[in-house]
Amino acid sequence: MHIVITGGTGLIGRALIDYLLPARHDITVLSRRPERAALPDDVTVVGWDGVSAEGWAHVVDGADAVINLAGESIAGAGALPARWTPARKRRILESRLNATNAVATAIARARNKPRMLVQGSAVGYYGAQRDDTPLDETAPPGRDFLADVVTQWEAASATVEAMGVRRAIARTGLVLSAEGGSLPPMLLPFKLFLGGPLGDGRQWLPWIHIRDEVRALAFLMTEPRASGPFNLVAPNPVTNRDFASIAGRVLRRPAFLSAPAPILRLALGEMATLLLDGQRALPRRLLDLGFRFDFPELEPALRDLLLRK
Repeated sequence: MHIVITGGTGLIGRALIDYLLPARHDITVLSRRPERAALPDDVTVVGWDGVSAEGWAHVVDGADAVINLAGESIAGAGALPARWTPARKRRILESRLNATNAVATAIARARNKPRMLVQGSAVGYYGAQRDDTPLDETAPPGRDFLADVVTQWEAASATVEAMGVRRAIARTGLVLSAEGGSLPPMLLPFKLFLGGPLGDGRQWLPWIHIRDEVRALAFLMTEPRASGPFNLVAPNPVTNRDFASIAGRVLRRPAFLSAPAPILRLALGEMATLLLDGQRALPRRLLDLGFRFDFPELEPALRDLLLRK
């Protein structure tokens, strides 16, 4: 298969490439800094500006699949979460819309349309949640900043369906990886013997092991019945308090020092919702299509990521 990937130099994109390469797929990655991509030699890297289809649209012509994962990090690139200033919120939204509009334009120009598009998304679609309501893919969108971003992000690629392109929307949860992302900073307090729940600890964490994330993306790409939204989350979400308890047990560290919600909101502003709110999202449609998780439970997932030799 010829697979075109945007966001291929990010945490999920790199793991996906490593997963796909052994099957000898022909992989093309679009990168704004191709000279710094540092991807395997078997991967073709093509430069783009993340805004338009100019100069690269030909690469999707005749492709078997396009996987669109491009977008600025919600939490920021540093070790600590970055506040959502008006400028950052604008970049978070525009980076997703610009990239997705460019992908949709390239597909429209292609004489031979790609067979399918995996459109990146997030469980933030459902909005910040403080109750125990389980959320499958039929749940309505939320009304906060992230929900608005994700709703627009998904809608930006909807036009490809009228072109005969199958579109699967990957609403990803918190991806757990030892190589980066949210997990290392989440575990740092535990390693310093300062770990514990955030706020009251009742907020849900819709998590997924990085291996299951890339397996699910590949499943959506190859499963002809996969179209529409899919929650890419483990079937057993946990509360933040449960996460703290399990992380402490795996790391053999205490997990009783809670971080008060008012202090987090004062320090991080609106961005604190990433730590203090969540969604009890469930992968109903993935399971219905027969996908099976390697890591459906959190403790084995953390042990695999943190204790592998």
